[in-house]
Amino acid sequence: MSIDWTHFTPAASLVGGLLIGLASALFILANGRIAGISGILGGLLQTHANDVTWRLAFLLGLIFAPAVASLFIAPPVPTIDASTEVLVVAGLLVGIGTRYGGGCTSGHGICGLSRLSPRSLIATLAFMGSGMAMVFAMRHLLG
Repeated sequence: MSIDWTHFTPAASLVGGLLIGLASALFILANGRIAGISGILGGLLQTHANDVTWRLAFLLGLIFAPAVASLFIAPPVPTIDASTEVLVVAGLLVGIGTRYGGGCTSGHGICGLSRLSPRSLIATLAFMGSGMAMVFAMRHLLG
């Protein structure tokens, strides 16, 4: 397999990673909370009066920030080669995995690893290993 040089964007990826890291660090310093998306979203389902505002603001920022950015730069056009049924099953499996793993890739992979959490290291390795195994199975065993 070779690198697709047309879509190879190390500078943009580095800047994006630095911004995510900075935002996560500022979030934990300002709020004392981990910026894990599944935990933030899940917390809305079991609301406490003082938690709703910041959780909604965080999630709305995830939705509206790309819309604002698209006013200045052309958004990428994704290509999805999976059926709706496969996407629904995949989404359910991710949801189940975040419940069993005690968080999602943003919580464990970004925030947990930066805090040197052994639990997050194991969870991230499990997430990545499962993803690699599934891609291998879909491309080489079933496809």
